Amino acid sequence: QVQPVESGGGLVQAGGSLRLSCAASGRTFSSRAMGWFRQAPGKEREFVAAISRSGGSTYYADSVKGRFTISRDNAKNTVYLQMNSLKPEDTAVFYCAASALIFNSGRYYRADEYGYWGQGTQVTVSS
Repeated sequence: QVQPVESGGGLVQAGGSLRLSCAASGRTFSSRAMGWFRQAPGKEREFVAAISRSGGSTYYADSVKGRFTISRDNAKNTVYLQMNSLKPEDTAVFYCAASALIFNSGRYYRADEYGYWGQGTQVTVSS
């Protein structure tokens, strides 16, 4: 099993940057795809970005493409989300998630492909 723990959220002005980190316990981190999702008040949880086990493949929601970058360091059991050019509509609780050991890369955007979730970290972007 793996337990993700997010950090790095906070309050930032529009146009600013934040880097989220997700440290995951367990010895199987490098065997799992990792994803970031977010949930804004009154909205459903939505996919943000995902990264394959090796880090060789990355996937992004259209709304963040070109602004956010997902990366991972398997030696540190950590995945990152670098967020640049932040907008007020990026305000949400951001969740880190780890996939099951068997991962369908074609379904990277689906929350049900991820079996382990962190508690979330709040990101607030002021206008």
